[in-house]
Amino acid sequence: MPEQASASEDGATDKRLHLVPDEVVEAGRMEAVRRYDILDTPPDGAFDRVAALAARLFDVPVATVTIVDEDRIWFKAAHGLDGVSEIGRDPGLCGSAVLRDDALVIADTLLDDVACGNPLVTGPLGVRFYAAAPITTTDGHKLGTLNVLDTKPRSITSEQTATLTDLAAIVMDEMELRLSALRTVRQEQQSAEAERAAREQAERDKAAIASFASTLQRTLLPPALPTVPGLELACHYHTASVHDVGGDFYDVFPLPAGKWGMFLGDVCGKGAEAATITSLARYTLRASAQHTDDPVAVLEALNSALLADVWAGSRFCTAFFATLTPDAAGGFTVELATGGHPPAYHLSPAPPEAGPATHTRVEAVHPKGGMLIGAFPGARFSSTTLHLAPGQALLLYTDGLTEAHTSTGTMLGDEGLTAFLTARPASCGAAQLVQDTVGLLHALPEGASDDVALLALSVPAPDQATAATGARSTAHTTAAPAGEEH
Repeated sequence: MPEQASASEDGATDKRLHLVPDEVVEAGRMEAVRRYDILDTPPDGAFDRVAALAARLFDVPVATVTIVDEDRIWFKAAHGLDGVSEIGRDPGLCGSAVLRDDALVIADTLLDDVACGNPLVTGPLGVRFYAAAPITTTDGHKLGTLNVLDTKPRSITSEQTATLTDLAAIVMDEMELRLSALRTVRQEQQSAEAERAAREQAERDKAAIASFASTLQRTLLPPALPTVPGLELACHYHTASVHDVGGDFYDVFPLPAGKWGMFLGDVCGKGAEAATITSLARYTLRASAQHTDDPVAVLEALNSALLADVWAGSRFCTAFFATLTPDAAGGFTVELATGGHPPAYHLSPAPPEAGPATHTRVEAVHPKGGMLIGAFPGARFSSTTLHLAPGQALLLYTDGLTEAHTSTGTMLGDEGLTAFLTARPASCGAAQLVQDTVGLLHALPEGASDDVALLALSVPAPDQATAATGARSTAHTTAAPAGEEH
């Protein structure tokens, strides 16, 4: 590309070839301009100071820092040039200087065939002297120029030309610093935006998981307890985390010949695998109970099903299974089998000799010898039979209740639960018993750290029956998974 000659010392212009932009070079230059994101930005003190310094060093009234756009010259800084922010990209001054590798010095613009028609020369400003050094990136693109202008012809020395070039390099350094700061800010913004997006996605995922867990949990529990004539039923279910499906389960359902089946259990672990075992356990217990009157045989069927199911893995569970047979004289005969589950509690009014501080007699129901279900082939289970008379209640629970910690840091345990139940009112009904037990959990400093399932049944005393209707069958579900109420 031919170069344009500089003006001679006496102001005459040598043979001058004003350059025409090469399309490829110009495309790369404009890409660089956009990269620095400088066009149409607010005034910046650093660039203003460079322009003022240039005017002072060269003793000229006007000095500018310009960026050459596709069709305009935009002023980033303009010392001594008020009210002008941009001009057209006319040849002769900045439009020519940005195409050069070295400084352009025009000692007298009127003697320059191209510069003489520039608006800065022909307009009110009447520029007669112009010198510019290109603002060049490290990869060789000219973004714009640093310019000094005077209203009278003049010449500058080679040392001054070098100074102008150095000032243009300082402008480039400032632009690099600005670009670096912009990149840092953008990276921080992108990082913050990515973090915000990740946080929002995590919240959506968390909500979705909670909804999924809650929905799945509801499918593993009865939507409501049935109405059993002559019996009051109540239940409560608390999940330790809304994001995990618990492994506790319970149900009450009809059997042939007017009997009822009942179970409560606890699968080892949580999550989808535990849910699979819970579903299998509920289905197996309900199905097996239709074919045998022996609660032990029902648990044996569950043990075989868990061992045979490839999805069960090493999972096992504990459970109570019971049959309820109405007695003609009132109450129910309860045949209860256990597979490694904590004891149930049989509650009845305390005899007078127990003293005024003891309202309720509490007896642990824990048949000896019941093994874990699904852990060993040929596991043995045991059962016992009790009579649930009017005014009496039976409480079944999972170990999240007794493993809850008291204010002393120790677990509630069987002793603590027994003491609590002993203080219940005589003939405490199932609903009140569950409500009081839930209140006990809420009163503990940390509540329950594990899932808790409660299932209570009671036979109302004669004086508790509803006189108007003689009804003795009620069912209560006091809480559902994740704290939702039926």
